[in-house]
Order: sequence, then C-alpha cells, then structure tokens
Amino acid sequence: MGDEIWILIPLAPFILTGFIVWSKHQQRMIEKQSEMTAEKAAQYASQTEKLEARVRVLERIVTDRGIDVAEEIDKLRDAPLN
Repeated sequence: MGDEIWILIPLAPFILTGFIVWSKHQQRMIEKQSEMTAEKAAQYASQTEKLEARVRVLERIVTDRGIDVAEEIDKLRDAPLN
C-alpha cells in the first residue's frame, strides 16, 4: 500500500488541472442557466403585463353598462397585439 501512493504524486498536477477545468465548466454552466432563467422571467413578466391590460379592458367592458359591447369587442379585435 505504501508504494502505491508514490504513483499518484506524478499524476497530481494532471488531476488538479482536470479538477480546475471541471469546476470552471460547472461555473459557466451555472451562469448560463441563470441567464436563461432571467430571460424567461422577463418574457413571462412581459406576457403577464399584456394579459393584465387585456383583462382590465374586458373588466371595464363588462362593468360599464352604457357601452355597446359589440362595438368594444370590434375595437379590441382591430387593435394591434403588441
């Protein structure tokens, strides 16, 4: 058993280099995943804002009894979807 440890000493720099490369790779993977998560969150926030705006319009149409509902729906249909 004592002779086997001397075999590992010349391999130590290679093992250490491999570990360093692996750890840097893991760090880059974590950073990329974080960027992707932030991008998805921004997309979801944008989509949520658009949906909330549409719901507010629909709530106003439903609650305002004096407005011609068909006319309002046609206006919404013609409006751009941004």
